Amino acid sequence: MSSLNTFLSADLDGKVVLVRMDHNVVKKGRIKGPMRIDATIPTLLHIYKKGGLPVLMTHVGRPFDKKTGEITIDKGDSVAPIVDYLKEKLQLSGLIPDCQAIGTQGIIDLEPVTTAVAALRAGKVDFIYLPNTRWFKGEEAKDDSAEIFARKLAGYADVFVNDAFGSWQAHASTVGVTKFLPSYAGLLMVKEIENLQKVFEPQRPLLSIVAGAKFDTKIGPLSSLIKISDHLLLGGVIYNAYLAVKYGISIKGVSPEDMELAARFIQEAGEYRDRIVELPYVIESDSFESVSDGSWRRHRISDLKPGTQLKYVLDVAPESFQEEAVKAVFDGAATIFVNAVMGYTTLFTAGTRAMYQLIDTNSSAAKLFGGGDTIQDFKDLLPGVFAKAVNDPGYYFFTGGGAILDAIEQGSPYGMKPVQALLTNT
Repeated sequence: MSSLNTFLSADLDGKVVLVRMDHNVVKKGRIKGPMRIDATIPTLLHIYKKGGLPVLMTHVGRPFDKKTGEITIDKGDSVAPIVDYLKEKLQLSGLIPDCQAIGTQGIIDLEPVTTAVAALRAGKVDFIYLPNTRWFKGEEAKDDSAEIFARKLAGYADVFVNDAFGSWQAHASTVGVTKFLPSYAGLLMVKEIENLQKVFEPQRPLLSIVAGAKFDTKIGPLSSLIKISDHLLLGGVIYNAYLAVKYGISIKGVSPEDMELAARFIQEAGEYRDRIVELPYVIESDSFESVSDGSWRRHRISDLKPGTQLKYVLDVAPESFQEEAVKAVFDGAATIFVNAVMGYTTLFTAGTRAMYQLIDTNSSAAKLFGGGDTIQDFKDLLPGVFAKAVNDPGYYFFTGGGAILDAIEQGSPYGMKPVQALLTNT
């Protein structure tokens, strides 16, 4: 197994430390939840303890249009709420360089960063927070502008620290800068990888639960996960597509592409197919937009005949988690990995709530939760249970969902490109 060098082994005294965080928690100008920010505070405090001068950065939202190459600057995607949160929580002074974008090209001129770093070195501010990294020309680019931006970023610092486990894409601010600076892992990055190893080297049996709105983003991780899990449970559209293929039924909203991928997944699962735990009851709804009395109904999967045409299947019925065979899988698991919301949660929440309640009854298992929606729904649906779980060593909440699935598809957290870059550029 590989290992990462943390910045704790580096000399930071008086040095400018460029730190990539995953503080992608702002939506329409407001922080959705501070968990990802709070998780990185130990790294920030240790940088101060070692005499470092932090320059922080993160992406927010998706302002870069991959089809047109245009970058949209919207105040709703600003890092300002993050800076305000850090200033209030830590009683520090922070500065966002006033970098201006050029039309839809994004930010090209980084001269305001030069002025800001001078203020940081002079002790006039405690930290700098760069504007949204995805506002800069080159951050997500596939051409020379990516290296140009990475080189410019590196030019302002002496050391790079990546504490953004959730930002797994190979962008200029996660991978590119490592070519030009001594690079280290942050404390959160190491903590996330250590806990992710519990999926790859689990206490058995391992129960993995994955859901999603599209099969194309999940087929790679699922094909890997079914081979290392003792039991695999599906939810959302990927479960609907699986059911439609296996039982010869049609479900509204499941695309032909999802059906093709589900068929491929079932075929590739081969000898591991019996590891899939089927949830026997689903909820069919007449509408994808609203729910009322008489507009939805419960079905038992085994009662559906080939050729049955269902409308929208928007949840797994909570009765599924009362079935003895299903309960036995949950109760007997020694490790439970969850990256799943069972239902279309704005309309149906009972299935997800029932699943989380059943997971919580297993007091001996290591319970690993990943994905923003997964964790937020846990918090919203079972606030009391969640409040206890946060301080329960039996639970771990990852800050990145896509990052976990990428690592699983790669077969190791050390296969993720930002992590590989740290291994080779310390």
